[in-house]
Amino acid sequence: MFDRMYDVIVVGAGHAGSEAAAAAANMGSRTLLITMNLQNIAQMSCNPAMGGIAKGQILREIDAMGGYSGIVTDKTAIQFKMLNKSKGPAMWSPRAQSDRMRFAEEWRLMLEQTPNLDFYQEMVSGLIVENGRIAGVKTSLGIEVRAKAVVLTNGTFLNGLIHIGEKQLGGGRAGERASTGITEDLIRLGFDAGRMKTGTPPRVDGRSLDYSRMQEQPGDEIPEKFSYSDETEPLSKQRSCHMTYTSPEVHDLLREGFERSPMFNGRIRSIGPRYCPSIEDKINRFADKDRHQIFVEPEGWKTVEVYVNGFSTSLPEDVQFKALRSVTGFENVKFFRPGYAIEYDYFPPTQLRHTLETKLVENLFFAGQINGTTGYEEAASQGLMAGVNAHLKVYEKEPFILKRNEAYIGVLIDDLITKGTEEPYRMFTSRAEYRTLLRQDNADFRLTPRSHAIGLASEKRLRQMEKKRHDADAFIHFFKETSVDPSEMNPVLEERKSSPMKQSDKIYKVFSRPKITMNDMLRVGEVKAYVEENNLNKEVMDQAEIQVKYAGYIEKEKNNADKLNRLEDIAIPGNFDYDKLKSLSFEAREKLKDIRPATLSQASRISGVSPSDISVMLVYMGR
Repeated sequence: MFDRMYDVIVVGAGHAGSEAAAAAANMGSRTLLITMNLQNIAQMSCNPAMGGIAKGQILREIDAMGGYSGIVTDKTAIQFKMLNKSKGPAMWSPRAQSDRMRFAEEWRLMLEQTPNLDFYQEMVSGLIVENGRIAGVKTSLGIEVRAKAVVLTNGTFLNGLIHIGEKQLGGGRAGERASTGITEDLIRLGFDAGRMKTGTPPRVDGRSLDYSRMQEQPGDEIPEKFSYSDETEPLSKQRSCHMTYTSPEVHDLLREGFERSPMFNGRIRSIGPRYCPSIEDKINRFADKDRHQIFVEPEGWKTVEVYVNGFSTSLPEDVQFKALRSVTGFENVKFFRPGYAIEYDYFPPTQLRHTLETKLVENLFFAGQINGTTGYEEAASQGLMAGVNAHLKVYEKEPFILKRNEAYIGVLIDDLITKGTEEPYRMFTSRAEYRTLLRQDNADFRLTPRSHAIGLASEKRLRQMEKKRHDADAFIHFFKETSVDPSEMNPVLEERKSSPMKQSDKIYKVFSRPKITMNDMLRVGEVKAYVEENNLNKEVMDQAEIQVKYAGYIEKEKNNADKLNRLEDIAIPGNFDYDKLKSLSFEAREKLKDIRPATLSQASRISGVSPSDISVMLVYMGR
């Protein structure tokens, strides 16, 4: 059947579980991936898209470390867009529409080709814990499988409850049963648990829509891709999405069903995602708005099924249908399946270490929605980090932890374990104080060498990154050392309404001016010749442009990060007795005892711990 002893067992095969299993196995751990349905590996339970604001940066980081999500996304994309191109590069965020069925298929095929990885289809109903350490799992058929480490990535399945109007169905998602037993075991072990809610919109028949009445949303004219590897290529053709709007009439029809809505009649008591609210929540909270955007997203290259992004709802299906038929372009809509809300168990993430290992049970790791996050990318990144650290713990190696100035993944995990969350956590660029450093274009520079050092990112990946860095540095050096004549540059400057040059000057200085782009510089003979002679690709040219144009901002942020990292180097012993420090405020003492921060920097980010409390600790620790 399968072995009864593994290095790492991963429970659940969503985005978190798939990345966790791939990471642990690729690093050399004998790994077992257990899931209730092997046909639904890496299922896109909500929208058929990857990336977006801040999420695109996370996906690039996963790829830079050798995770699979970027490659799978590229291979199964039907559209690519770089969002926020009108803003600075810190805000640029890649996003791809995916073919939902091909996405799950590609994930499964890649996992099946991963060495050291076994699969088993069954529900895990309990945990085996011996002397405060995880020892394995128990299945619903009574089978015990032993392991040195276990990663729980249960998604919305832990005691999942689906709501459609006044109907309630037990389930982890539509058509699939909920998972029972694990929550109860964890509570018996002393863990705190809570409930969260998320939702999904109806899926409809694209043949019943009138796209001529909607606004077309095509992909980029020159699409890029997610993965830094040469395993994938940018799209040569794309499918368009479309956009339409709700109206006061639609809102009135939705309001008619409020008394039958589980959100308003008390059936749903848990908190849903603030930044991805249901349509009934939108019209209730934003009563002054007479319309809301709806994005009409195809589910794949060939299927006619369409995802109605922006219309997430748990209203009765008859209300959903009636209201949606009043949306422009949806007058004759036919449903494939209604929208629904789902409640599920999660465990406040302040119970975790930076490695995502639990504080209560050694070698037990949590990743994904079990930690209170929402989103494929947030889940996948946690899965990768949990899989990496489970492997490292089993082999008694140093943990792999990313700081807030090193990765969006570092911000995500630090936010979760330091601040906790009482609503589904979603990543935004605004959460990262060092977003000029954490751009989507340089994730490989930041993370590939570190991942290669622990045995995850391949040698080939490292060499590709080093060549890109060398070529970009050499190009910047060329700008600094080469001069341009006014006669060649002034026509360009005049077009851009920039003051003309009076004498020859270094290209770097001219390029640093506002509004002057790489395309402008390529009109300079020597620059164009250099690019052609050295066969520079767009990635290298973009990297050089960003480093020239934003050099001052980047340097300033690096200096700020260096200052704050001094506190990061001051470790706090795990058994530190905060009661000794009588000068600490009562709130700070209680929060510090509960969260047990690993460093003084982490302590400074805990809500309720003031700068004066940190000063007290600095004095006590002789700093």
